[in-house]
Amino acid sequence: MEPAEPLNELVSAEGRNRKAVLCRRCGSRVLQPGTALFSRRQLFLPSMRKKPALADGSNPDGDILQEHWLVDDMFIFENVGFTKDVGNIKFLVCADCEIGPIGWHCLDDKKSFYVALERVSHE
Repeated sequence: MEPAEPLNELVSAEGRNRKAVLCRRCGSRVLQPGTALFSRRQLFLPSMRKKPALADGSNPDGDILQEHWLVDDMFIFENVGFTKDVGNIKFLVCADCEIGPIGWHCLDDKKSFYVALERVSHE
C-alpha cells in the first residue's frame, strides 16, 4: 500500500479533489480533478476483492474508513461499477478490473456516493 498523501495536497481550498482519482489496482480513472467534495463520515467497507465475492455479503471482514470523496451524481464518475444490493447498500467498484469496494452508496440517499481515500490513488 502506498503512503497516504497529506490532505492539503489532495483537497483544494474549496474542499474539492485537486487530483484525479484512480483505481489503485489498474490505474483506471474514477474521477476527474475538482468533481468531488472531501467528506468525513464513518463507513464500513468490506475488504478489497473482486465484485462477485462482494455481492453475497457473507464475509464481514473489512475496515471502518472516515475520509471520503463525496459525489452527488453517479454520472460524474468516469469509471465506476456497482455491486448488487447488500441490504440497502451498493458498494462501488472499479468498472475495469472490478476490484473493490472503493466506495459506498446507500439506496435511501440518491445523491450521496462515497469513495474512500484509502482505497484509491491520486495523480
